[in-house]
Amino acid sequence: MTSNLASIPDRRAIEALRNGVPNRDAVRVLGCNQPDVEARFSAQLSGVPAATDADSQVPGMLVAGGFGSGKSHLLEYLEHLGLSENFVVSRVVISKETPLFDPAKVFRAAVESASVPGQTGIAIPEVALRLRPDSHSYASLYKWANHPDSNMAAIFPATLMLHERLNNDPELTELIQNFWAGDPLPIAKLRDGLRQIGEAAAFSLKAVKAKELTEQRFRFVARLMQGAGYRGWILLIDEVELVGRYSLVQRGRSYAELARWMGKIEGLQIPGITTVAAITDDFALAVLKRKGDGDYVGPRLRDKGTDEYLALAPRAEAGMRIIERDAITLQPPTEEMLLETYERLKGIHARAYTWDPPSIAAADLAMRRAMRSHVRRWMNEWDLKRLYPGASVSTEEQELRPTYEEDVVLEEQSPDDEEREVKPDVGYEALIRALEEQP
Repeated sequence: MTSNLASIPDRRAIEALRNGVPNRDAVRVLGCNQPDVEARFSAQLSGVPAATDADSQVPGMLVAGGFGSGKSHLLEYLEHLGLSENFVVSRVVISKETPLFDPAKVFRAAVESASVPGQTGIAIPEVALRLRPDSHSYASLYKWANHPDSNMAAIFPATLMLHERLNNDPELTELIQNFWAGDPLPIAKLRDGLRQIGEAAAFSLKAVKAKELTEQRFRFVARLMQGAGYRGWILLIDEVELVGRYSLVQRGRSYAELARWMGKIEGLQIPGITTVAAITDDFALAVLKRKGDGDYVGPRLRDKGTDEYLALAPRAEAGMRIIERDAITLQPPTEEMLLETYERLKGIHARAYTWDPPSIAAADLAMRRAMRSHVRRWMNEWDLKRLYPGASVSTEEQELRPTYEEDVVLEEQSPDDEEREVKPDVGYEALIRALEEQP
């Protein structure tokens, strides 16, 4: 029984590697193998507290690699590294449900996927539970939230005060935490809570535009995490290449968002946050050059003539420059690295299934292919030879490349999306107007 239990982590690692989906156990086995990226990431983390004090954002990092080169595995590794350094970490995968051009959906995905060091519960309640009003970190949060220069809507310091002082209303406490996580908050409830603690006149609660509310939530939640004693918030954004399938205008919006997440847009930085994003290594050539985004996106946005798009155009161009010039290309595995990984995987396969895996031809180790390809080939061969001893095993491989053809379905909203996005803001403003009109 002890032997079987001991093999469980190895079997979990093998299952993840077999399917090409990284998890904690797979990361434990393979490590990072990208020392330059790891060193730069460590420098990012060390700079977050000082950047927060300076009301700025540590520049992010964009990594590029081909299909199967280990981008997702690298982000998984960085997640565990960030957690070990006392950061809250979110993994955001760009998809139809989470388009890069929509900050509200990115916020939702970031909050829902957030992992808190040493905790397994939902992120915002876990963070809120660790707020200590008598701590220096909380005092800094409170001072910032209430300072005029923070440019935060009054609803944020109001909810922070209520969360601290209203200990006998668990329903309102939950509503406040849900508001921090992206849900609407009835202003009538908030006013009732303020009256209970004798602070009804302390805050001038006014309507906040949906776009501004999302931006402020990011800023507030990052500071909230630091106020709870964590060093900051790491966003790991995967599969950015999906942007290439949006329409031109939404690609432009996405490039602008990428530049913002990289901390490159003055006035739109988010102190307390640092970002690593991953994209395919042929994106710049296939989309910015051949598809013409580098030439057409900026002018198309400017042609719209509105203040919003005139401001958006240079941000989009900054995002495209990051992809072209600043992306760090993942290094292919060296022969030494392959041999070391091969021996390590052979060992865990032996422990997991209590057998002696046969050797695989050394010539195959030196072939120039992605690490993922090597790993899955080794796993498949050992699996087949364990199940069918003596059988001849051969593996055929086919290279997969992403497509950048436009797909309007990726930009469509479901009725549920529209209801969730529109109703809270309409209700929020209507409630405020109604209350303000009361004598």
